[in-house]
Amino acid sequence: MFALTNKPGMAAHLYTELICLAGEDGQGVNIMKLLQHIAGVLVETYLVFDNPDQAMQASLKQLAKNLESAPAQGPLDRSLLPQAHIIDQETERGRQAARNIFEDWLDCAFEFHSLILDTTQSVVLSLENEGLRRSASLRLLVEFVHKAMGFEMAAQELCDVVIEQKIAQEGWSLGDCIASLSAVAGRRLALSLNAEACMLFRGTQLPDTLDKISAIMTQEAIRLGVPAGSDWRFGLAANDMPVNAPMELVYGIEPYCTGFFEITHMNDIYDQAVACAKAAGRMLAVAAGGEAPEIEPAIAKPLAMAAMTETYKAVCMNYSVATL
Repeated sequence: MFALTNKPGMAAHLYTELICLAGEDGQGVNIMKLLQHIAGVLVETYLVFDNPDQAMQASLKQLAKNLESAPAQGPLDRSLLPQAHIIDQETERGRQAARNIFEDWLDCAFEFHSLILDTTQSVVLSLENEGLRRSASLRLLVEFVHKAMGFEMAAQELCDVVIEQKIAQEGWSLGDCIASLSAVAGRRLALSLNAEACMLFRGTQLPDTLDKISAIMTQEAIRLGVPAGSDWRFGLAANDMPVNAPMELVYGIEPYCTGFFEITHMNDIYDQAVACAKAAGRMLAVAAGGEAPEIEPAIAKPLAMAAMTETYKAVCMNYSVATL
């Protein structure tokens, strides 16, 4: 009841929290981070409704109407946007901020969404006062919302696919599901790189690109209840060992991933790697989370990391052979 009777105060509280979340020591507010956090807040509100996609479209349309401005049109320079793994990480921070506040609004999702729109409008107008046109802010916000929603839908749908198709109908184990999604993430990452970048791995030391994608998987798993720890890379094969990628599992699940990406128009291969890593983290939580996990975390975590790493290496070796 307090939330309903003190909507201006709650909006001000959320606005302040978002500004603080995007603040950087000695550098003020990072506008890109701020817009990503708001995108995460918006996505979290959409997921409350029965049809998140429809809620998203209606919400962004209403926001443009409230601001009396459409998002900026024309091609967007993709180099201006953060990389997909950063967008996922920052929008997740916004989603967490929304969850912290939404506890007071459990019975009034529409009112909560209205609060979020009011707050978003205030942020966009404040950015315009700082020199960023509202049409440009809206365009960036729409891009971030679509990315974050795409990653969330991918995590849900791909996990559902492996459970309904592979476990229920083909007898796969939970370990197979974890390894397959992790491996596809590693494969997609390698395919997104040029040959020179792909071949930069040394022994058990993960290259920066693979480290960033694996972080998406680990953070998603930890967020959903898998114990944190330093045992993710325990037992990874040394570089002088034969590559042991679970390609049979990759070929078993990759057509489903490709079909989802085609339907959702997620055409960027690096985005696909992030989506699969997020799905793998969620499958890890299904198998290794909670008080009575199906697979011990100490087994499931290295399994996922090994599948991702070994498949990445396998693709890199093919790059190497192709360039000889």
